[in-house]
Amino acid sequence: MKSFSTKSLLDQTQQTKRKQKHSIAEDEGEEEEEDNEEKARCEWDFNLSTIVSSSTSIGAVSDTLGAIEFDPSDTLVATGGIARKIRVYSLSTLLPDEEERVDNVTSTTLLDHASACDYYVCTPAKLSSLRWKPGSGNRVLGSGDYDGVVMEYDLERKIPIFERDEHGGRRVWSVDYSHWDPVIGASGSDDGTMQIWDPRCEGGKCVATVQPSVSRSPVCCVEFNPFGGPLIAVGCADRRAYGYDVRNLGDPVVVFDGHGKTVTYVRFLDDRMIVSAGADGCLKLWNVDDSTRVIRTYKGHVNSRSFVGLSVWRNGGLLGCGSENNRVFVYDKRWGEPIWVHGFEPVAGPGCDHGFVSSVCWGQVGEDQFTLLAGGSDGVLQVFVGKRKLSSY
Repeated sequence: MKSFSTKSLLDQTQQTKRKQKHSIAEDEGEEEEEDNEEKARCEWDFNLSTIVSSSTSIGAVSDTLGAIEFDPSDTLVATGGIARKIRVYSLSTLLPDEEERVDNVTSTTLLDHASACDYYVCTPAKLSSLRWKPGSGNRVLGSGDYDGVVMEYDLERKIPIFERDEHGGRRVWSVDYSHWDPVIGASGSDDGTMQIWDPRCEGGKCVATVQPSVSRSPVCCVEFNPFGGPLIAVGCADRRAYGYDVRNLGDPVVVFDGHGKTVTYVRFLDDRMIVSAGADGCLKLWNVDDSTRVIRTYKGHVNSRSFVGLSVWRNGGLLGCGSENNRVFVYDKRWGEPIWVHGFEPVAGPGCDHGFVSSVCWGQVGEDQFTLLAGGSDGVLQVFVGKRKLSSY
């Protein structure tokens, strides 16, 4: 949030002179900002590295990818969705070797899900959310499903090891884990609650239940502060996002009110900045220390009815989301217009609509190079790599 100093009480003449100088400075600043904005749009090279699809179900919409998650080391990727299975990939399989990845900006590798994934785990229900459990050595993956159940899977043994069914059978939209020890979990559901629970207890003993909306509007997203602070962010169908202090969950410590429709995602950009996504076709940047003002609104993608994903690359200050016009959009946190857009191929087959990009995920390792994954409503997974342009160093 920009900080504006308070003007001293001056006589009328001095104020007029200052206003004139300020006006001139603003004009010069606008010209400089336009130059900087153009430069910012050219800071990154994006390259479509790999496309992963299912040769047996081209054009099908029964494999919508609703969740993509990098493990903390950015060496594994897990996906889940409508197909009732968790697929786990090695990033080294999805990407060419390092030299080709950096220098060859033209080739795109085509892979099939069946051969590309290391293994898969069948699930009893459609999946809406995935999260790697901290401290598990990339062995345990948590999920939320359409039947209102939170589960954890041991990926080495490929079996469920934890099940929590406390949302009354209402769809669980989002799950997350805290980043301190001992780890606790949180889930948001169509039942209008966020529940915080202890995965060490059988059945996940409920630590607390929060109902953000008086009308019990669905809770669509939850995220603990990944930097270890006590704040947990919650997005709700009442068009608001909330921040709760986990040490005292009685009332929210901050409320973000600015979206025109359901808040579908919330993500921490840093310890004090939060990005929210809404079904009003906007992303918004907030500061938890001043929730009354939106720092910036990002527009360009299309989103009025579906969950299209939201992910932030914290090292690069980039925001990624999908769109209902079947495109991936990337925003620089400094500007409200997209800096990069990429379209998926239209969904094939008679009677099919154009499809939409349903999930995105940035890898968090690296500062001048990145990996961005995007999944479509047709089950296609696209892998993008990029680096900062030489002129931007």
